[in-house]
Amino acid sequence: MASRLLLQNLSKRHLLRSTFASRSASTLVLAEHEGGSIKAQSLSAVVAANSLSQDNPVSLLLAGSGSSLHQAAEKAATCHPSISQVLVADSEKFAYPLAEPWAKLIQLVQLKGDYSHVIATSDSFGKNILPRAAALLDVSPVTDVVDINGPRQFIRPIYAGNALCTVRYTGANPCMLTVRSTSFPVCPISVDSKSGGASISEVDLSTLDEGGRALKSAENFKMIEKLAEKLGAAVGATRAAVDAGFVPNDLQVGQTGKIVAPELYMAFGVSGAIQHLAGMKDSKIIVAVNKDSDAPIFQVADYGLVGDLFEVIPELLEKLPEKK
Repeated sequence: MASRLLLQNLSKRHLLRSTFASRSASTLVLAEHEGGSIKAQSLSAVVAANSLSQDNPVSLLLAGSGSSLHQAAEKAATCHPSISQVLVADSEKFAYPLAEPWAKLIQLVQLKGDYSHVIATSDSFGKNILPRAAALLDVSPVTDVVDINGPRQFIRPIYAGNALCTVRYTGANPCMLTVRSTSFPVCPISVDSKSGGASISEVDLSTLDEGGRALKSAENFKMIEKLAEKLGAAVGATRAAVDAGFVPNDLQVGQTGKIVAPELYMAFGVSGAIQHLAGMKDSKIIVAVNKDSDAPIFQVADYGLVGDLFEVIPELLEKLPEKK
């Protein structure tokens, strides 16, 4: 079996505390591009990101296909000094700014980058995409922000703009915002060309269609049930598996599901989103199996195996004795 074993020597409790503790901001900005250039309103979202905290690295996410996408990425890398990284998702799936593929992309990038904030502008692009992505990430977005008083305190209009209210976000990361571009004007800024600008990285889209559903089908989920039967264990699931219809929602473990604390928690293909960790963080021993060595679940696991669950589970079923 082509797998790698990861043994966690650090205290799991310490890592869990670090996961849920407040930390410095890091922001993902969802950007639009046209004709090989970034749209002006997307830079307003970068300005808004600067208001969150003094030390706030900003990653700009661009999606599309073809040469215009890469031209836009090159210009984005030098268009604002606050941008530290440009992420490029190149696929025909993003030829049009549709909510479904974009939401899955944001979920994928968030699981990798673990951003504290995700920001888009309050235009048709942001209003269409961000709420769907927030649903996938199991958080509530704050919309139409006109001012930022801190990393988790925002001002937005209510009553058709006749009043303003202050909103304090108390949910899990990421805090997802849409901001009004007119409230965050972009001032002319000179960027030092000698610095070379922000780094440009391609987003790995190989797992995009899985969307956090590593088992891929309800039929494959039966492997988990067979393993649980052999071990005399109960079965749980992530919200993604429930939303995909693989299992009923009474099996969901996480922030909006059950809270469990077994002696042994085995996570197969679970990425380790903070919303899921909230439901199992008090487990005595956590064992994780995931083919992505950078999956956040390994940060809290006592034992980790980098491998394909479709190879690992059948081997376990073969070698484990029948429960008496």
